[in-house]
Amino acid sequence: MHPKKYVPVMLTPFQEDKTIDYTVLEKLVELYLDAGAGGLFANCLSSEMYDLSRQEMLRMVAFIVEKVNGRVPVVATGTFKEPVEDQARFVEQMHATGVESVIVITGLMAEETDTEETFRANARRLMALTGDAPLGFYECPVPYKRLIQPDFLGELVATGRVNYHKDTCLDIREIREKLAVTRAYPGFGLYDAYMVHAVESLRAGSAGLSCIQGNYFPELVVWLCDHYAEDTPELAVVQDFFTRNMEVMHDTYPASAKYILQKRGLDIGITCRNGSTTDQQEELDQLLEEFHALSERIGLVPVK
Repeated sequence: MHPKKYVPVMLTPFQEDKTIDYTVLEKLVELYLDAGAGGLFANCLSSEMYDLSRQEMLRMVAFIVEKVNGRVPVVATGTFKEPVEDQARFVEQMHATGVESVIVITGLMAEETDTEETFRANARRLMALTGDAPLGFYECPVPYKRLIQPDFLGELVATGRVNYHKDTCLDIREIREKLAVTRAYPGFGLYDAYMVHAVESLRAGSAGLSCIQGNYFPELVVWLCDHYAEDTPELAVVQDFFTRNMEVMHDTYPASAKYILQKRGLDIGITCRNGSTTDQQEELDQLLEEFHALSERIGLVPVK
């Protein structure tokens, strides 16, 4: 049985003037790795990627790859709202930073009103234009969520070019269908974002988890990846913790996650470029207290 991995959707620390804080970014990389992360997803929605310039994206991802120095794989988004030919050129630039996969945003492969066939044709076109660059797909909810159908995911993975998929379908039945058509390809991994069915998804065969909750408590997501197969009260309590606290961890994200990490000792400000701020400090403080009580119950030592 392959070990399950937690792959953080990385935050971007900003200074008060909203420039990227590379000093804190390096510390954040080490925090994820100290927590046991098995990879890093850079330049994603949690990174506030839509509020970064292309130059900032490339510099930031190259910095992360350099600091990781091969300890875990790094993937990063490389497609944005522009013609497929231009997307392909940026995929090549992102690939040159040294990432293991360049991630394709499904909702940018076709307009929301476009047909499934248009989406598939554009995805095939992008692959044809990007040589042998390894790719991944991400059902990002912004600008809209376009899900990859299981049969098309199977087609993509069968090319040998697609080794990563971040799934946000929220449907365990569809997860099982996607796993069934990709199981024969050991170089591919499906990483689930939906923590409500985290244990079910891991047991069904997902390669791991890639969720925003890990930007609050990365070591607890790693614990779940390590203990998902056990039938214990502790496992049920951890799954319940994530299920019950979905709303508070989503409400003012990512500012709320930065607030929690700050309270936990990381020298990170809560400044965000996407306009998010947090006015729910009391609820977040209670969440942090619950995390510490839960950690003590299951014997988890929080990272520093």
